[in-house]
Amino acid sequence: MGSAVDLGNNNMGEFKHLVIVKFKEDAVVDEILKGLENLVAEIDAVKSFEWGQDLESQEMLRQGFTHVFVMTFDKKEDYAVFQSHPKHQEFSAIFSAVIEKLVLLDFPPTLVKTPPKAAPPEAPPA
Repeated sequence: MGSAVDLGNNNMGEFKHLVIVKFKEDAVVDEILKGLENLVAEIDAVKSFEWGQDLESQEMLRQGFTHVFVMTFDKKEDYAVFQSHPKHQEFSAIFSAVIEKLVLLDFPPTLVKTPPKAAPPEAPPA
């Protein structure tokens, strides 16, 4: 039986690295965030990086997880470059030491709805 959605269709060619974490009680989260921001700034293979802290979910649903990190790469090969980069290897040891638990997913995204295009700026009145 065919699926209505082709889950193998990654028409963007991009690859995502998603990490959801619960930090240890004594973790200095601001230092980790700054370290992550410095890391991605130094590795050109990372196309974009975004993170967020959960503010709205019920504890029962989030199971203690508090932060999410998402990196986007132009292609899976760029992710491999990132994974083997010495700066990533070094930071991973620091990051792992302050994590109580995590969920990690690496995947080619399937775009279902494209973001709306921004309207062109209006010309100033003459």
